[in-house]
Amino acid sequence: MSSELKQQVEDLIVNNPVHVFMKGTPEWPQCGFSKATCDALRSIDVQFTATNVLEDLDDYRATLLDVAAWPTIPQVFIGGDFVGGCDIVLEMLRNGELEEKIGALTEE
Repeated sequence: MSSELKQQVEDLIVNNPVHVFMKGTPEWPQCGFSKATCDALRSIDVQFTATNVLEDLDDYRATLLDVAAWPTIPQVFIGGDFVGGCDIVLEMLRNGELEEKIGALTEE
């Protein structure tokens, strides 16, 4: 894990209201979990940015583990806070928490 990559990751988290670290891109996801996460966000018309961790998977995995203490990818950050991976995002979508959390961004 490089300190430069850690700074880049932290900047992405802070500077983007909704950011996804994923395998592939939103237009071309490279795993089912990344696709499901993007689909969940799109289903409620959320604008989000994304980083393709496959560009340097081992370094991203180590950096994200350090930043979020979460071992799997994708990882979703909303308002600078880590909210979880695919399963958590899908559960939040089902119970209305995802829209609530994203809606809170516009109220701040």
